[in-house]
Amino acid sequence: MILVTGGAGYIGSHTVKLLRKRGYEVVIFDNLSRGHKEALPEGVPFEKVDLLDYEGLYKNIKKYPIEALIHFAAFAYVGESVENPAMYYRNNVVGSFNLINAAKEAGVNKFVFSSTCSVYGNPETIPMSESDTPAPINPYAKTKLMIENMLEDYDTSFGSKYVALRYFNAAGDSEDADIGESHDPEPHLIPLVLFAALGKREKVNIYGDDYPTKDGTCIRDYIHVNDLADAHIRALEYLKAGNNSNVINLGTGVGYSVKEIVDIASEVTGKKIRADIVARRPGDPATLIADNKKAREVLGWKPEYDLKKILETAWKWHLNPKY
Repeated sequence: MILVTGGAGYIGSHTVKLLRKRGYEVVIFDNLSRGHKEALPEGVPFEKVDLLDYEGLYKNIKKYPIEALIHFAAFAYVGESVENPAMYYRNNVVGSFNLINAAKEAGVNKFVFSSTCSVYGNPETIPMSESDTPAPINPYAKTKLMIENMLEDYDTSFGSKYVALRYFNAAGDSEDADIGESHDPEPHLIPLVLFAALGKREKVNIYGDDYPTKDGTCIRDYIHVNDLADAHIRALEYLKAGNNSNVINLGTGVGYSVKEIVDIASEVTGKKIRADIVARRPGDPATLIADNKKAREVLGWKPEYDLKKILETAWKWHLNPKY
């Protein structure tokens, strides 16, 4: 049985769905502070437990025959982490410390960890490789790197094995529109663009058009949530096969500008989307693109969704969101 923390969240719920499709038994831990109970599938054991509740974590891990753990549960808003770093260090770092220790005491020693490309900070080279030195520039990214370091130290001292997956811009939704992306507030570009297409907001803001890119707007690497879910399962199977711990980027290796997102979204939705140029946001790098060679070689993984397909699945969800 596989334990998925944060399994009621965006990426967690899609990973649970794919795990079940591939024949895995799953148990979900989530405190539902940011996940959605509507995303919990019928027939899957669920424990409402908080990362800060060590006894609750240990008791519930012992309750099930868990062989490995996929850890998504975290606060993940960069701006919020800058405004309230204490909340992020407590929830993400202390919470993960509790989880890792409770799992160790319960005899679980395989972890797939949801990390982020934000640990690299402002990149010195593009595409960004796992060999680049991490230099996180906000508390959210710093918490993720701390958890990676914790997992590395527990491997050295106790032999616990892990794969930390540093992913780029998660996007898209399930093809059947059964589960999808729903944040409050919504920080991500693609849903915000689609909200403008739906008339839920007047416009989308483009933060700067004077970057050293092909059209002056920031370029990002967008990866479909189902491709992320597939990579998590491949990382799980990599660990089950007895391989060593690893850190792996997840991205398509292809970047799209903000203006390109707006243009392709207009094509997919058939709607005219108003986009206004406003001042740059501090700390936004011009270009973030993954070197995904390691994921291809180590996990045998490759992304299946291009940007148009990502936008099509997102549009289908946002036309009639279930939550």
